[in-house]
Amino acid sequence: MDGLFLRFYVHENQRIHHVLLWEWLLQQANRMGIRGGSAFRAMAGFGSHRVLHEDHFFELAGTLTVEVEFIVTQDEAQRLLALLRSERVRVFYAQIPAQFGVLDAGEGGAGSTGSAGGTGSADSTSGTGGAGNPSGAGDAGKPTGSAS
Repeated sequence: MDGLFLRFYVHENQRIHHVLLWEWLLQQANRMGIRGGSAFRAMAGFGSHRVLHEDHFFELAGTLTVEVEFIVTQDEAQRLLALLRSERVRVFYAQIPAQFGVLDAGEGGAGSTGSAGGTGSADSTSGTGGAGNPSGAGDAGKPTGSAS
């Protein structure tokens, strides 16, 4: 299936309506019916101000970035971006074309299911249905057939 890899870069302490922005993004995407999303805290990085921030004990709290990502259809991406515009949220994002699908070992062997190319890999270990698993099938890595 063709779609988009949609990633937002937010400050870890950035808030909207008294909720952390990364958490709010995940909540809103879930309410919109988007099949999965994930948030990852950066270990180090720099932005447009060229200041390097690293995850050290003495680093100021809230200065690192959280990446919030989704693998979505074009329509889902547009709806989520429209919501952010309507809420007047200032956030940097990247939108990259992606092909996604689910490989299922129980469907007859190699080459019998959709593609999983593009920018992500299947998340068969977390059971979260995250961005790497847009179908929401958290148990995709479990066998589906019965033993005989």
